[in-house]
Amino acid sequence: MTAGRGIHQNLLILHCHDLGRFLGAYGVQTVSTPNLDALAARSAVFDDAFATSPQCSPARASLFTGTYPQRNGVLGLTHSPFDWDLADPSSHLATRLKREGFRTHLIGVQHESRVLDEDVVAQRLGFDHVESTGAGGSRSERSGIVVGDRAIDALSRYAGDSRPFYLQVGFFEPHRAPDPRDEPGVMGFLGGYIEPDSSRGHGVPGYLRDDDGARAEIAELQGAVRYLDEHVGRVLDAVERLGLADETIVVFTTDHGLALPRAKCTLYDPGLEVALIVHAPGRHAWSGVRVGGLVSHLDVRPTVLGLLGLRPDDDPDGTSLVPVVESAATAHPHVFGQLTYHDYYSPRRSVRSDKYKLIVNFDNAPNPMDATQSWLRRSSVRDLTKGGMRTSPLVELYDLEVDPGEELDIAASPRNARIRDELAAAMLGWMRDVDDPLLSQGPRSPHHAAAVQFLTTAGA
Repeated sequence: MTAGRGIHQNLLILHCHDLGRFLGAYGVQTVSTPNLDALAARSAVFDDAFATSPQCSPARASLFTGTYPQRNGVLGLTHSPFDWDLADPSSHLATRLKREGFRTHLIGVQHESRVLDEDVVAQRLGFDHVESTGAGGSRSERSGIVVGDRAIDALSRYAGDSRPFYLQVGFFEPHRAPDPRDEPGVMGFLGGYIEPDSSRGHGVPGYLRDDDGARAEIAELQGAVRYLDEHVGRVLDAVERLGLADETIVVFTTDHGLALPRAKCTLYDPGLEVALIVHAPGRHAWSGVRVGGLVSHLDVRPTVLGLLGLRPDDDPDGTSLVPVVESAATAHPHVFGQLTYHDYYSPRRSVRSDKYKLIVNFDNAPNPMDATQSWLRRSSVRDLTKGGMRTSPLVELYDLEVDPGEELDIAASPRNARIRDELAAAMLGWMRDVDDPLLSQGPRSPHHAAAVQFLTTAGA
């Protein structure tokens, strides 16, 4: 089936850094997100959506390829000096849609491919046009106002065109960024152009100590999310104003959880949880509905292909959510998470059911991994009041119904052995299915390979 014969012609994916579910539409009362809340009110909102990884590049690689990091090759960050990359760049959604006759356009953040040069990225991933600085570039080039302006300009050019378009728009906010107002060594969320927002109070997550430092950081985060919402709103307004609303599927999501201690770079829910909002005009079942059940970023690609009337991929890791929304089909019994490399090697895997979470740690690094190790921060985890960061146990198990904050590890209790072993069997089956390198010798990083190359060349 060709793209022009699908139910909708166009696809707009809006995504951002480090948001988790920190939106009014997900019950956060202290943040101002009127534009995304309005989008949610007329869309399908997935209440229990999760990333495959709590870090930027592996999560985005899964989102746009529909495959786990173990399959797509992105087990760590793609920017220098980490240099992970897609094993097959043509597996990107843009390549698939370009083959189906779509015009393909990337604007803003691109963090799923190693190469940052725009022309090379376009060729490798399947975009006709790329306006992106990758994970680098100046703050002014990455800011929401610049990304929003470029997206609006692209939509203006595509309005009235008979060919369908795929527009992928990546916002930098609310990622942390340096600001002249930061204390020495601290990096908050303001980036030199954002103002803190505490007009509705401070939504300090329960896993942080609620003190002056945390409140200062949350005010900055709330300002960054408010800023993001403003510029997402400008893009959504342009879709309406240009007459594209009735023929454009809109997806909004983020890469993973908040850039806070015990969230980003951990396999606890605050690290893996994501907002996922899908607007499918003309399909009544997708309008103003909350969708329960476990879903994954892996499901986004097969879902949009289904909504566009296109054949599914040959071997997807995810499943289409169209039957879940339109036919009350059940979602996944489990979702799986993984962390291998971020700033350093810290291999962990997780499996989550609707009630329990099992985490297996393959090293003895501090628990949890400190995603803010490259900067100082004002907030701290509540665990610090219990004697500081502890070494990772081999296995962690949490009852999410009675302990949603994942604070009481019940893995060692004999009465939980059956639950622990059932989840372990599910995890092992998944790891075997994706040929996880942790079951064999362990993955070799690009940095490791470069070190070996240096020795064998220089020492020959």
